[in-house]
Amino acid sequence: MEKTRILMVCLGNICRSPLAEGIMRAKLFGRKEFEVDSAGTGGWHAGEAPDPRSVAIAKENGLDISAQRGRQFSVTDYDRFDHIFVMDNSNYRDVIRLARNDQDKQKVSMILDAIFPGDNVDVPDPYYGGSDGFANVYDMLDQACDILKEQF
Repeated sequence: MEKTRILMVCLGNICRSPLAEGIMRAKLFGRKEFEVDSAGTGGWHAGEAPDPRSVAIAKENGLDISAQRGRQFSVTDYDRFDHIFVMDNSNYRDVIRLARNDQDKQKVSMILDAIFPGDNVDVPDPYYGGSDGFANVYDMLDQACDILKEQF
């Protein structure tokens, strides 16, 4: 059986998308027919570990994302992944800009469309959320991944 491949994308790939990757992996735990990864639309954090606050909030919720490393989204990701979930409109535009055709574009969707269908809602930047920013982002991504896993 061929794997369903899922990619989570944000800007720098050190805060939101590593959390989304970790959460989705946990939701699909034990299901070998899935592969989950993350990437950033910007390349300045390539090779870096997730932000320590993302690692801490993940650990608080029973997930270990510390081994993940940032990488930049590329056009070859359209060939590697079946579903590409982006965190916000700016990421969406960046990813769609690299699409080669309609088939590529159909793979891309906003992750919070799972919770707020058609509302065009962004996953907030946790750095601007005060002391609860990372916890709030985790909760939103957790809710979205609960719904998304049911679609698979």
